Amino acid sequence: MSLDASQPYPSARSPVIGRNAVATSQPLAVQAGIRVLRAGGNAVDAAIATAITLAVVEPNNNGLGSDAFAQVWDGRRLHGINGSGRAPMAWTPERFAGRAAMPSKGGDAVTVPGAVSVWRALSDRFGRLPFASLFEDALHYAEAGFHVGPKTAFFWGLLPRQFANYPEFLAHFCPAGRAPQAGERFVPAGLASTLRRIAADGGESYYRGELGASIAAAAAAHGGGLAAADMAAHEPLWVEPLSVAFADARLHELPPNGQGLGALIAAGVLARLDSGRFPLDSADAVHLQIEASRIGIRHAFSHVADPDHLLRDPAELLTPAYLDTLAADVSMLHADPQPLQMPTSPDTVYLCCADADGMAVSFIQSNYRGFGAGVMVPGTGIALQNRGEGFSLAPGHPNQVGPGKRPYHTIIPGFATRGDEALLAFGVMGGHMQHQGHLQMLERIVLRGQNPQAASDAPRWHIREDGRVALESGFDPQVAAELERRGHAVEWEDAEHVFGGAQLIMRLHDGGWCAGSDHRKEGHAAVF
Repeated sequence: MSLDASQPYPSARSPVIGRNAVATSQPLAVQAGIRVLRAGGNAVDAAIATAITLAVVEPNNNGLGSDAFAQVWDGRRLHGINGSGRAPMAWTPERFAGRAAMPSKGGDAVTVPGAVSVWRALSDRFGRLPFASLFEDALHYAEAGFHVGPKTAFFWGLLPRQFANYPEFLAHFCPAGRAPQAGERFVPAGLASTLRRIAADGGESYYRGELGASIAAAAAAHGGGLAAADMAAHEPLWVEPLSVAFADARLHELPPNGQGLGALIAAGVLARLDSGRFPLDSADAVHLQIEASRIGIRHAFSHVADPDHLLRDPAELLTPAYLDTLAADVSMLHADPQPLQMPTSPDTVYLCCADADGMAVSFIQSNYRGFGAGVMVPGTGIALQNRGEGFSLAPGHPNQVGPGKRPYHTIIPGFATRGDEALLAFGVMGGHMQHQGHLQMLERIVLRGQNPQAASDAPRWHIREDGRVALESGFDPQVAAELERRGHAVEWEDAEHVFGGAQLIMRLHDGGWCAGSDHRKEGHAAVF
């Protein structure tokens, strides 16, 4: 693909171009991926090393107690892996009777953490270097500590108030009695020995040994139902990505239980609305994107659930005839601003890697909400996710909580192809901004020809849960006024975290890669 290297939006960053590339939200993790590539590893090795390092240096968004998903382009075709953990077998609907919502903290927010299993499965299937060698940077920062970045420090500063009732959790993450400030060094107690154990046995002890038993015991100590048998039964799922056509490309997302279905439906609808006939960032173009995204969000909430409990085959929702019907209901003149209902959390890490042989990886890893459930596994440095909050309590809903079910997942790694070739490994971390962000990146890169950094720098819109549309600074005020005239409830939003964080790597026509990284995060993109 030829490159438009212009930067039409205010930016402190430039697109970077090379034969190998890594992009993510934390600079120390970017360097871990680059080191592995320089050592002879491939894009999968780099992605694993980056993910492991992120689990150490960005604990406000992910860790060893997280889930993970990935799409891998092996040079010829795309593969998908779903690393979401199941609910404990003790989680019957009756266990949560009388609650208005699933718990967000404590033992009964903890599902089986799947990230470690994804690292091992990807390494076994695609890796070039020994699995243990991918832990080098993470081990260094776990032992010697790391200096907390400015954006990470802001969210870390919220922890003492949010986890006031979890003293062991606070003792680990706030050892000085307060959250570390930007530039302060933090040493995560116990984490290095845990990483060594996982590196040595490929995660076997994590799921079917002493670590797995300790994880279950920690959840149980906080009132949870997780058992050692739940940990031992976990395996990641290799899945076939779903796709839809968009302009001259195809968007690929993982099938449920992730919300990628929402991005696919939105892209399929937008393709039929021909937003490209209108100027970029005009009220007409933005209106059509918002309306397409609303349709995708509603379908995601209604249909996304554990793959064994779906009420409808997702492929049925992606047929040309069905997408035609959905697109026909969109009005150019009037918005459909119904409130939205879906789980949301802005706390995620995303990374993408690509190598000189044409392999590319789109990878996402998350605690779900902030630092997780407030449950520390004593002596290990493991903080457990609160992904159980993603379940519904509505009787009969396909995502209703139940024994051994995988919950609705907000985290989605995106991928786009053109013809039979890789085009774009990308993601926009941040709750249900993710599928909205995927649509906006497609519009800008695939349809409008922008480079990844320009697409990331551009102002974004975000549909809130109440149906209101948040606009980021940079949009013409006349666009906001016109959207309001059509019935959108518009508000200007200054908080950058609302609009997520993009990381993108695009294939060029001569085999190189062009990468961009979001200024809304503290990471960067690096190439060689």
